[in-house]
Order: sequence, then C-alpha cells, then structure tokens
Amino acid sequence: MDRSYRQPGVVLTDHRFSVPLDHARPDGEHIELYAREAVATGKDPETLPWLLYLEGGPGFGARRFTGRQAWLERALTEYRVLLLDQRGTGRSTPANRQTLPLRGTPERQAEYLAHFRADSIVRDAEAIRPGLTGGAPWTVLGQSFGGFCTTHYLSTAPEGLTAALITGGLPSLTATADEVYAAAYPRMERKNLAHYARYPMDVERARRIAAHLVERPAELPGGHRLTAEAFQSLGILLGTGDGSHQLHYLLEDAFVPTPAGPALADAFLERVQGLLSFAAHPLYALLHEPIYAQDPAAPTAWAAERVRAGHPGFDAGKTLAGDGPLLFTGETIHPWHFTADPALAPLRETAELLAARTGWGPLYDPARLAANEVPVAAVIYHDDLYVDTAHSLHTAASIRGLRTWVTDEFEHDGVRAGGPRVLDRLLALVRDDV
Repeated sequence: MDRSYRQPGVVLTDHRFSVPLDHARPDGEHIELYAREAVATGKDPETLPWLLYLEGGPGFGARRFTGRQAWLERALTEYRVLLLDQRGTGRSTPANRQTLPLRGTPERQAEYLAHFRADSIVRDAEAIRPGLTGGAPWTVLGQSFGGFCTTHYLSTAPEGLTAALITGGLPSLTATADEVYAAAYPRMERKNLAHYARYPMDVERARRIAAHLVERPAELPGGHRLTAEAFQSLGILLGTGDGSHQLHYLLEDAFVPTPAGPALADAFLERVQGLLSFAAHPLYALLHEPIYAQDPAAPTAWAAERVRAGHPGFDAGKTLAGDGPLLFTGETIHPWHFTADPALAPLRETAELLAARTGWGPLYDPARLAANEVPVAAVIYHDDLYVDTAHSLHTAASIRGLRTWVTDEFEHDGVRAGGPRVLDRLLALVRDDV
C-alpha cells in the first residue's frame, strides 16, 4: 500500500513496483523498484502532469530532499514529481557486497548486473508509467548518467515522453570507453592546473601527502587502504562547483605533529574516508565502464587504467621523482579500487568478469534521434570534468530539435547549485519561450 506523509511545503508518497529483472523475459524473475512522489502542499495531484527524475551515477539513488530544496522548488509549481531509485540503488533491490552473494558465484553476479544499464532503467520507467499516469506520457529530467538514460529513452521509447530535460548528461552516441577516457585525462589535467593556479600552496601539500603515502600507506576508518593512487582520486571533487575549495581545505589540515613525527591527522583520514568509500554506491564502480559499452565484440577491459598509461603526468611515482605538481584523477575506476575499498573487495572477481564481458548491446539509435519529435533541452557545462563537452555538443547536433544552453556559470552539479533557475531555463527552452 502506498504511504503518504509530509515535509514543509510538500506531500510525499512512497511507491513500490515489481518489474522483470530481464525485460526480454517478463515471466522470469522480478525485482522491486522504489520511488518517492512529491506534490506541493495544497495542490491536487490528479490535476498535475508527471515529471520523472533520473539521478546521476550510475549507482546513486534519487536525492533525498528535505522539503522543496534546489530544483524541486521549481518543479513542484507545475508537476507531480517522481524521484526514482534506479534498479540496484537506494531502496530498489539494492546491489552491494552484502546482497550480491545471494545471487551465487561471481559469474552469476556479473550476469545479474548486466541488466542494470540504461536500457533496463528505461524499460523500468516504461513499465511503471502506465499505472501512474493512466498511459499519458511524462516529462523526464535526467542529471548526468540520468541524461544518458534519457538519451536512451529518446532512442527507444519516445512515445513515453512529453519532453526531455538533460543536465550535464548528453553522452557520445558512438564513443568507446577508451575514447571517453582519452578525452577525459586532458580535461582532468586542466582542472588540476586551474586548482593549483588558485591555490599554489597546494602543490607542495599534495606532493608531501603523496610522498608520505608512497612510504607508508594509511588505513582509513573502516579498513580502506589509502595509497598515493587512492589519494589522487580525490580529484573527483574538482568537477563540482565548490570542489576546488573543498580540496584545498582538506589538504591544508592533512598533518599533525606526534611523538613519532608528522602523521596524517585522524580528522583528515576521516574526511577522506567519506569521500572515497563506495559503500553507499558500489554500482558506480562496478558499472562505470559498462555504461559506455556498445560494441558486442569489445570488452571495456579496464579502459581508464589502460588509457592512463599513456598519460604519465598522472603517475605519482614519476611526478615525485621530479618537481612537477601531483595530478589528481576523478571519474575513473581502476582495478586497485577493488582491493583498497572494503565495500568493493568482495566484488573484485565480479568486477573482473564485467570488465572482460562481451555481448553488450547498443544504447543509442542515431537514426531515430535524427528524426526525433520530442521537445528536448540540455544544459552543457563548458568544461565539465565528468562528461566531455565536445562529445555532448556533437550529440546535441545529432538529436533533431534539441536546444542547448552552454554555460560556464556552473560545474557538473549545476542543477543542484543553480536549483530552480536551471530547471526554469530548460523548461523555457523546450517551450520555445527564449
């Protein structure tokens, strides 16, 4: 039974749905989906059109708002909003180190997780839509990976959409995982150099921490092994609006004096643990490269790790042997993640099987997108760390009728930082009001 409750300015209702694990086998195993409906206090939900929100990731459940935060404030003025926990995330049959062993062997776990890409997520949305909307199409708002899902939606089920709104999530329609990361590393280097230009004192601080970790890797609370490489992955902060500032404050308090000499501070290690742990979103690590896989004959084969070898500036050992700045990484997953992080270590063999897997199907239909009739608007961030701007612009030009807002006012989390204004601009674009 659906349950409703209140927060300031909003009425929330829990929904649960049963959908096939494999939509090609509707009579086979089913899994449960969870979604939270939000309606402005005082509005009659039956008079409002639906807006489906697809969170970024992969691997993140829908954001848990309190009241009418961020873009939700604008959406609730005219929509009945469904915040969907995509399969395997949040309260939707979670997939993690504790639950996946229920599937059996690593081979069975990998086979199970092959059904957790954008194609299955969109089919989930189409499976639950008729029961919620009475068969009417709805508007979809896709953030980051949610935008990848929305692009797949436009490719395979445009009849389910009134409009599509994409924030920082227009994928390349054809790029392989190798091509995605070949574009990513130069972008990461630019973000690093911009950070060090803002905070030149961080050059020595980052080098000192990395040198310390090369000699003495640290153990974070919970058992996470902090190596120089793991420390470098804090660069994922550099893709958010205030991430450079967060990184600076983290680095300035790294060491404390002890009787045995300088040591990494407990407070530093505690904060790093919260930033690096995949305990809350293991699917991000397990499925990050498969979201780019479209060639049935080609495995992703740890693309980020292989491509990194061609960018020696990201090699901590070589950097410390010279006098250059340490380059942080971000938005890349490597084999060592599955030995360093206790939340991932039991899934190491499953990750290897996914990296070696072939038979992935295509996710986008360029011909259908070129004939698109659904109103679509996308915000593209000018130097997005996580999604290549050139790829996004090329895709925007490939989708008939898509209108873009290209801006350097926000980083990748602009829909959160910009809140109502970002959503208002996208709605104006799809309605041809600007």
